Amino acid sequence: MDFAQLLEFKWSIMTPEFIILGVATLLSLLDLFMPGKTDRKILGWIAVAGIAAATVSLAGLVGEETTSILYDTFRLDSFAKAFKFILLIGSLFVLLLAISYDKKDGLAEFTGEFYYLFLTALLGAMFMSSSGDLITLFVGLELLSISSYILAGMQKKNLKSNESAMKYVINGGISTAITLFGMSYIYGLTGTTNIKGMASVLSALYDSQQIYLLGLAFFMLLVGLSFKLASAPFHMWAPDVYQGAPTPVTAFLSVVSKTAGFIIIIRILVAVFGSTPSSMEQGSAPLLIHLQDYIGFLAGVTMIVGNVVALRQTNIKRMFAYSSIAHAGYILVAFTSMGYFTFDAIWFYLLAYVFMNIGAFAVIQLIGAKTGSEEIADFAGLYRRAPILAITMAVMILSLAGFPGTAGFIGKLNIFMGAFAGEPAHYVLASIMIATTVVSYFYYFGIMTQMFFRPAADSSKFNIPVALVVVLIGSVIGTVLLGIAPNIALDFLHDNFNQFKDFLQ
Repeated sequence: MDFAQLLEFKWSIMTPEFIILGVATLLSLLDLFMPGKTDRKILGWIAVAGIAAATVSLAGLVGEETTSILYDTFRLDSFAKAFKFILLIGSLFVLLLAISYDKKDGLAEFTGEFYYLFLTALLGAMFMSSSGDLITLFVGLELLSISSYILAGMQKKNLKSNESAMKYVINGGISTAITLFGMSYIYGLTGTTNIKGMASVLSALYDSQQIYLLGLAFFMLLVGLSFKLASAPFHMWAPDVYQGAPTPVTAFLSVVSKTAGFIIIIRILVAVFGSTPSSMEQGSAPLLIHLQDYIGFLAGVTMIVGNVVALRQTNIKRMFAYSSIAHAGYILVAFTSMGYFTFDAIWFYLLAYVFMNIGAFAVIQLIGAKTGSEEIADFAGLYRRAPILAITMAVMILSLAGFPGTAGFIGKLNIFMGAFAGEPAHYVLASIMIATTVVSYFYYFGIMTQMFFRPAADSSKFNIPVALVVVLIGSVIGTVLLGIAPNIALDFLHDNFNQFKDFLQ
């Protein structure tokens, strides 16, 4: 490839990625040359400005036709644009959490590194959403993963943080190896790493032995990527990492990293196995449909384990780790259904999850900074000490529990209805979803009981930083607005992204 060919590519479709890359580079240089005692909080505000600029540039690309560059390794399609909005909004909120975070356990001296490593992780997730090739997809995945490993262990003087980072690295390495092994099978059968090219080759595949090998590849990819989603039984790293990591990193892993996990699952499994015949018979169902019962089993186990084990937790971050596992199960129900509105349901639920989960972590961060611990009992009497803060947390909890009038209710309703829209309908999964949602009320309302009906051990007031005020207000508005008027988001999705019909064009 010569210089003239490079200039012919339409580089403008990578504007959001270039902005994030440029800001991350700038922050690394500023942190290097700034005096050691200078407050690094200004770097956080520069990162916020960079994400805001990337979001504006992405909004300018909404009307852009489906375009691919670098020999179809980078694609700007409806899928990429829609999910990048979730990644950028979630990252913006998490950065505001990080700016307000009380630096302790040695984290203060690594504040600068935190911000540009965070942007690097975001850049990896954005590349995953636009990847049209297994190589770029894997590079984006590892860019996200390696940055996340470091972020999880940045509190060097905290033993829990060290332990969580070690477990995260070990589990991440295992999942990466399994995922790569599955990818190698697909490459060996198709002779290409291009996802569109793979789909084209596999759509004409009718050899029983090769279909069997593809089935093995499917299970390896499903297992490897299940580690990234923290779906049961591959979830054991999540509670320790969520508890040991700084609260902004925990929020990042629960929202942005989980969204990236579903991005890679949809990119690979739908594009590759959704076009592969399941047998040598003409007109047979795609392999993905043939194997959807296994995804359904994973979804059912994940919902049950996440919600049941959460009942026994006393640490709020561990409880939210199991809550996050349960929510991964809900989204897997939508993926199992594989109906006409599957993408819509997944996108809406992930968007709603950004608002309700980050809003909850903002309150958790405030309570942790005030009390010095992260136990559920620390929420006792919050309504008497800070009524608005308690009401805000209650809105987030009601949404996570799926109560009417909140974004979480609409998200679960979309998934629930989608379970019946497929053929055949998934009655068992829908029943498990209802039962586990009822179970979740017990641990969610346990927090409500502490806030509204238990006496406060401390009567001192809260000093809420401006950045956290922005997060709390934005989370409440997003949660309530999407619950009362969900068509605002769904109409935006349908009008601008054409329901992902250009996924493989």
